[in-house]
Amino acid sequence: MGWKILSKKFLNNEQSVFEMVVEAPDMAKKAHGGNFVILRLTEQGERFPLTVADYDVEKGTITIVVMKIGKSTTELSLMEPGEEILDFVGPLGKSAHIEKYEHPVVLVGGGVGIAPIFPQAKELKAIGNHVIVILGARTKDLLFWEDKFRQIVDEVIVTTDDGSYGKKGFVTDRLKELMENKPLSHVIAIGPIIMMKFVAKLTNGQGDLPKIPTTVSLNPIMVDGTGMCGGCRFLTLDGQAKFACVDGPDVDGHNVNFDNLIARNSRFQREEHERLEKFEHECKLLAMADKAEGECKE
Repeated sequence: MGWKILSKKFLNNEQSVFEMVVEAPDMAKKAHGGNFVILRLTEQGERFPLTVADYDVEKGTITIVVMKIGKSTTELSLMEPGEEILDFVGPLGKSAHIEKYEHPVVLVGGGVGIAPIFPQAKELKAIGNHVIVILGARTKDLLFWEDKFRQIVDEVIVTTDDGSYGKKGFVTDRLKELMENKPLSHVIAIGPIIMMKFVAKLTNGQGDLPKIPTTVSLNPIMVDGTGMCGGCRFLTLDGQAKFACVDGPDVDGHNVNFDNLIARNSRFQREEHERLEKFEHECKLLAMADKAEGECKE
């Protein structure tokens, strides 16, 4: 028995980013912001992690938001409501440390990282924090959930690299403006590694800017999600080796060796690209065969 997909919705015109709601009542009862799940679609499929984008205890559901990048995420995008995911394991990892802060807390979401900041924003606001959210993407088409955030937080700032929506520039530009104009208690950043690297660099006390505690969420290659395989190992700046699956995925952004993490995450790009090309080629052949069979029947 698998895990039933209750709904699927593409979040952009290119249909490269999609949202899925999965029936998982026991998981929903224990999920919190910062947790992740590990999926496997078939017996021969790979295991891959996705951060929990939302959870609903009453409905018994877990929401994930996915960008089609490789073979597995492309296969997942082809699944429809009513179909079942073979393995859907979680919640894994440490929950986000949620506390009441004196000054505003800022959550920065870049690209698909917009989704996993949502449950943390919801939990921070629920205990009385002043919550500011910065949503960033390359273009307007890759932005999503703006209205959803506006319903729960105090302020939403939108920025795009190309200026097609909101303010033109990067999330770090908007964060720097906030840091220059008001005291902030904490910054949480989730998105591409390079984005988190520069957010952490900005909040680490540069020039006249204050140093602000900063949390980032790591999403490296994982296999088991329990610290056994070592695939998600990352280095800290003080020389320790840690595992994102059990020591994170939310960790101190000022103590991550981002350069090493970027290098580790790029190890299997060629193999993943080759697998995706093979999968897409097989899909085209099947589509051609189905079309030919239909024409013969006619």
